[in-house]
Amino acid sequence: MTSPSNDSTALVSDFLLICFPNYQAWQHWLSLPLSLLFLLAMGANATLLLTIWMEASLHQPMYYLLSLLSMLDMVLCLTVIPKVLAIFWFDLRSISFSACFLQMFIMNSFLTMESCTFMVMAYDRYVAICHPLRYPSIITDRFVAKASVFILVRNALITAPIPILTARLHYCGRNVIENCICTNMSVSRLSCDNFTLNRMYQFVAGWTLLGSDFILIFLSYAFILRAVLRLKAEGAAMKALSTCGSHFILILFFSTVLLVVVLTNVARKRVPFDILILLNVLHHLIPPALNPIVYGFRTKELKQGCQKLLQRGL
Repeated sequence: MTSPSNDSTALVSDFLLICFPNYQAWQHWLSLPLSLLFLLAMGANATLLLTIWMEASLHQPMYYLLSLLSMLDMVLCLTVIPKVLAIFWFDLRSISFSACFLQMFIMNSFLTMESCTFMVMAYDRYVAICHPLRYPSIITDRFVAKASVFILVRNALITAPIPILTARLHYCGRNVIENCICTNMSVSRLSCDNFTLNRMYQFVAGWTLLGSDFILIFLSYAFILRAVLRLKAEGAAMKALSTCGSHFILILFFSTVLLVVVLTNVARKRVPFDILILLNVLHHLIPPALNPIVYGFRTKELKQGCQKLLQRGL
């Protein structure tokens, strides 16, 4: 399927997504673990959101931030995974021009929104541990509302030019995307224009947003670690380290996977391209599956709220 025009993107009506071009035969087997992870991610996040909504005692700033993280995770999953499974199960490879760039926008903006949410949550833990007496006056409902608006607006505005620049490129007949999802580079390589500006903007915007978030996260946990080591109450230091340590490991996993995706994209001639595709898919699936478990259901209040919810259901 090709576009009949050599000089206009307006006539490009759709693209074809080719997942794992070198391993088409085992796509059906891969769909099974992806389906299970997808169900786990959606079920865990939906349960967390419902628990927080139904339990009045959980209507607190920290749990509002958890709700925001869960909503971002669910949108990311729904944007990517159903289409991947449709390709695996029903060979529905076609995606419209507009849907492709909408998917690109959501992936870019929501991934950076998630990173920014991690940063705000790290600040929340910093205030709770380093300035516990001031916590109720600093981390308020109004603070969460302002932080949520900042997270949404900052990342949406800065990442919006990426799909816009890609959509303005001219596509000269090639419309087969060797990927499961509409990533910027996978689509841009199909154009007959120079996409250096596109690539440079994504690089600068991505590292500016994610880099600033990760620096602030690292500083927050460095101050938390320093404060925790000074705690003299028996068991207090270990409890704080256990909670914050699991959070930091999850953030590190999120950033490491993202870094691997970036590096393999740069060195794509040295790394099997199918590995890059798999990493892209898993990065939109594994963190959403782990976030509600590590951040949410390890806390006593959420466990109790979830048990009450299940008892009501029974």
